[in-house]
Amino acid sequence: MALIVLDASVVIAFLDGVDGHHGAAISVLEETAADERILPASAYAEVLVAPMRRDPRDAEKVDQALAAVAIRVEPLTREVARAAAVLRARHRTLRLPDALVLATAEVLGALVVTADRDWKKIRRQTRTI
Repeated sequence: MALIVLDASVVIAFLDGVDGHHGAAISVLEETAADERILPASAYAEVLVAPMRRDPRDAEKVDQALAAVAIRVEPLTREVARAAAVLRARHRTLRLPDALVLATAEVLGALVVTADRDWKKIRRQTRTI
């Protein structure tokens, strides 16, 4: 069983049937069903923004969907924050939310899955959808 860190882009695409990456997100979740899938807390917050704008009760639907496909929210730790700071220092155009996802994968020794093709330049253990 592998450890997989999901970027918000993958989970948003999974939840939104009209997202351009929806099919790819469904496929990656099917392929990783036997793996441990993690959503960093920072990415979880990103995932919740659109549902909260529609109706705060929609956040519960997000939680139910995450539970249904066994995606666990991983808290932000001091070690992850420090690794994210190192990434931001090295890659000036890297946004903090992205650095936190990449740092979570680095600290946990996990593969990261994203829709952002530029991440492969930063972390080899990256799969894009």
